[in-house]
Amino acid sequence: MKKETKSGAIQTDTFLAQIGNHQNPVTGSINTPIYFSTTYEHPTLGESTGYDYTRTKNPTREVVETALAVLENGAVGLATSSGMSAVQLVFSQFPVGSQIVASRDLYGGSYRYFKELEQQGIYQFIYVDDEAGFEKAITANTAAVFVETPTNPLMSEVSIEKIAILTKQSNAQLIVDNTFYTPLIQRPLDLGADIVVHSATKYLGGHNDLLAGAVITRSKELGEQLAFSLNTTGAVLSPFDSWLLIRGMKTLALRMERHEKNAQEVAAYLNTCDKVKEVLYPGRGGMLSFKISNQEWIKDFLRNLTIFTFAESLGGVESLITYPTTQTHADIPQELRESYGLTPDLLRISTGIESSEDLINDLRQAFEAVG
Repeated sequence: MKKETKSGAIQTDTFLAQIGNHQNPVTGSINTPIYFSTTYEHPTLGESTGYDYTRTKNPTREVVETALAVLENGAVGLATSSGMSAVQLVFSQFPVGSQIVASRDLYGGSYRYFKELEQQGIYQFIYVDDEAGFEKAITANTAAVFVETPTNPLMSEVSIEKIAILTKQSNAQLIVDNTFYTPLIQRPLDLGADIVVHSATKYLGGHNDLLAGAVITRSKELGEQLAFSLNTTGAVLSPFDSWLLIRGMKTLALRMERHEKNAQEVAAYLNTCDKVKEVLYPGRGGMLSFKISNQEWIKDFLRNLTIFTFAESLGGVESLITYPTTQTHADIPQELRESYGLTPDLLRISTGIESSEDLINDLRQAFEAVG
């Protein structure tokens, strides 16, 4: 990563633990202060401390935005009020009539937003399933390509590097949602992407107590353009939520290591379970999905879980299980979602940081209860 100190370049986990430290020379505060002030005094006419109004710039938010840029090896980081406001900010830059190529299997909220843009006649969306689909769909008419890898909830991966080559040839912009993998597993900007977005509510925050989004750009010029739009529209992250995001990111390296270990062990167990017909796990990260042998078991299976919580969202310290058909992806028409594999027998797991043995035992006893 780019972070340099007097002792040289430091590792990512060191950087994370140190976010906000050594930045408060007046007090020596190790913990980043929360600056609640909405406005700031001007020293005199024509002068500014660099902070004028909190929508434009806030000292607490500035710390987390700088950290986000460093983590993704980007030029500019922006913290927004939610993951969807981050997506909206990125798409606000394209002119009416633009053609967008996107992953077909993607978060239901993104699909809902894209559908609304299309129904209003603002953009045209082309959805594809794999790398071959991207290669065919990306043309000189393409303004941007929006990629989830792995996808939500089918966990399919594509090569960001290969798609980046295609977008550059067509002079299109490559946008990657990196929520599932985080910068600890995948850095899309290093692989040729132009913009990275996160629902920072998830792994970056990590404690199911925060709503936040993030946008990181590879170029300073694009970052400044989006910062202007963010200041204009106002969907910035509040000072307190910025502080919560800083606190969450400090333990990201430790948490991701445990999330991934637990996911690998849970996936291995599910692959041996005779009541599971398919496990969808790319081998990395803390997210996986599986298809239960009989979808009629789902209600009783969920009712019998005692450690996993049946809830939407992901990336927190607590393990969650989600039924995309009625929760995260309910806005995608049934015929469409089932056509690409999001069938009503599918459940999605976000492994937390509990004991993997306890998680597996919880799944086992829930399966036994429905057998």
